Amino acid sequence: MTRAGASASARLAHITSALHAHAPALAGRDGTYFEAAVSLILRETRDNDVELLFIKRAVRDDDPWSGQIALPGGRHQDSDESLEDTAVRETHEEVGLELRGHGTILGALDELRPRLAVLPPVIVRPYVATISAGAAIASSDEVADFFWAPLDAILDPAAARATEIFVRQTTTMRPAIHYEGHVIWGMTEQILRRFEEIIR
Repeated sequence: MTRAGASASARLAHITSALHAHAPALAGRDGTYFEAAVSLILRETRDNDVELLFIKRAVRDDDPWSGQIALPGGRHQDSDESLEDTAVRETHEEVGLELRGHGTILGALDELRPRLAVLPPVIVRPYVATISAGAAIASSDEVADFFWAPLDAILDPAAARATEIFVRQTTTMRPAIHYEGHVIWGMTEQILRRFEEIIR
């Protein structure tokens, strides 16, 4: 985890160094699948903290992650030259942030490929980026809400607990992170846990 008591700029420098030293693990590309990318976006606050952006996905019948807390991102399109381009485009479409114009892409995390019958056959590559503190969010119709959360609060062990999740007419116990009434679980929780391991 990032160093307690360090300045926000020092913490971001540590995160940058850790990501540059990390070789992302790629998922197997057997069978049928499509690719997607998401953005884990960090910013330095005026009170010397580091925050992370989350969205709440709009409720839509055609979205298997409908209504969940997530990271900006989406499906790769033929016009995208790379999955990094996908993350940049989808972030701009969903929340209006220009990752290359107003920030820096620091690197990629390990890919995820959930193999569950209730989910589409997707491979997700997360990218970590920083954005300037003054960059404004402009939500789209795909995003019901958004919030910034302190990185320390999200990675605090006290925020993590097994939680009863009701999804697709079924109740299941899943690992989750709790922050101010928000429940972060599923692939987003898995991405955050891998991010935490890398930046220790």
